[in-house]
Amino acid sequence: MRWLVIIALAAACGGCASITRGTTDQVQIQSEPSGAEVRTSMNQVCTTPCTLQFSRKDEFTVTASKPGYNAAEMDVHTRVAGGGAAGFAGNVLIGGVIGMAVDAADGATLEHYPNPVILNLVPLRKGQAPRVIKQEPALPLPPPPPPADGPPQS
Repeated sequence: MRWLVIIALAAACGGCASITRGTTDQVQIQSEPSGAEVRTSMNQVCTTPCTLQFSRKDEFTVTASKPGYNAAEMDVHTRVAGGGAAGFAGNVLIGGVIGMAVDAADGATLEHYPNPVILNLVPLRKGQAPRVIKQEPALPLPPPPPPADGPPQS
């Protein structure tokens, strides 16, 4: 009887990551200078700084433009998030195969990268025609070195 209740609960819950993380993600968009008009390939528009909501499965392009500057463009991709992987793994205990299938289908295990999207607009030079400059996300900073053992050396 106990197993029947657990199986019924697991089937009703769907996927663990779907429940704990949801199927949408908010992406922050910033520009330097701020006040740029942003358009996404998903037909969303805002003025920086702003936050837009997307399905976790959506991959898209963000383009920022402002008078007097070249436009900047960056692709936003999806990747498996640490929390998403944990939720997906939780299906082994609760959701079983059904939960895994739900999480995989709705993208609940994914997150957008980069987030935040930071676009640097380059000023136009005198007489220059505006163009779109493709940008890549900044690489994360390396971790600091471990502290040295023992007293400082002089």
